[in-house]
Amino acid sequence: MSASALPPSPPVADGRKDSLIEYPSAFPIKVMGANVDGFVHAVTQVAKAHDPGFDASTIELRDSKAGNYLGVTITVTATSREQLDALYQALSTHPMVKVVL
Repeated sequence: MSASALPPSPPVADGRKDSLIEYPSAFPIKVMGANVDGFVHAVTQVAKAHDPGFDASTIELRDSKAGNYLGVTITVTATSREQLDALYQALSTHPMVKVVL
């Protein structure tokens, strides 16, 4: 088959406009930090700042093997890409947070 007989390539999707997430939707975010007093509260406050309807009763906690770190899974109601970007930025830059997934 010659190059001229190939079908045209589909346009490349712009990742900033296309999303695999349908809004609004429940969106889990995993946050890791030192297992210290106030960590869960801090994560909860950031979540509420970006999702006023955030339900703290949905939080899941998981200690590290040695107990030095705590994994906190929050599930927010994602309403836009901008909201999620701002939430990830706020969590990532929080002094108590080590990792956000």
